[in-house]
Amino acid sequence: MTMIMASQIPQREEVGGPTPDQVRKGRRTAFLLFALGFGPMILASIMFYTGWLNPVGHTNHGTLITPAMSVAALNLETPSGQPLAKRFTAGQAEPQWLMVVAAGACDSRCEELLYLARQANIALGKNANRVSRAAVLGDITGDLAARWSTEYPLMERLAPAPGTAPAWPVGINPEKEPRIMLIDPFGNVMMHYGPENSGKDMLKDLKHLLKLSLVG
Repeated sequence: MTMIMASQIPQREEVGGPTPDQVRKGRRTAFLLFALGFGPMILASIMFYTGWLNPVGHTNHGTLITPAMSVAALNLETPSGQPLAKRFTAGQAEPQWLMVVAAGACDSRCEELLYLARQANIALGKNANRVSRAAVLGDITGDLAARWSTEYPLMERLAPAPGTAPAWPVGINPEKEPRIMLIDPFGNVMMHYGPENSGKDMLKDLKHLLKLSLVG
């Protein structure tokens, strides 16, 4: 009988962790996915703030918040009790820009900004669905409350989370003067507008930002 040496019998490969090549490949894939998802927005932000590669020399009409502030600091919740900041976490299927009207008692100046935000959003036409609207208000008149569902059905009402108060960005004090804050798809409160701004001012900025941004 022919003897087969043990050394000639193929040995089964041991099952272990990923090889160094597999690890490097996985890292490259993760980096590529990140670059594809977030690269355009990062580039758009750099272009907007610096004017880099911007041939028209666009100047923003709103007031920049520098440095941009995280939406989490606003401590706002949706009517369902969900923190507003959760809408801006990575992996959102349809990230959006957000305009937030902030005011104490909603007087005529506050109503003017509610109207301005609505009309600027509508005027974006085919890009209108890339921007959403919300409001965080103190007291509103009975008249406005009665008209809200018909005039502002797409403007969500936000409120401070229980036991907290919003940490407004520098230069914003809604109790003294109503403002519109613009939040980018990454959750950065990056610009604000007030009664001194026209609807055309906001519309020009929004069109410019949406043109640069491939996210939201």
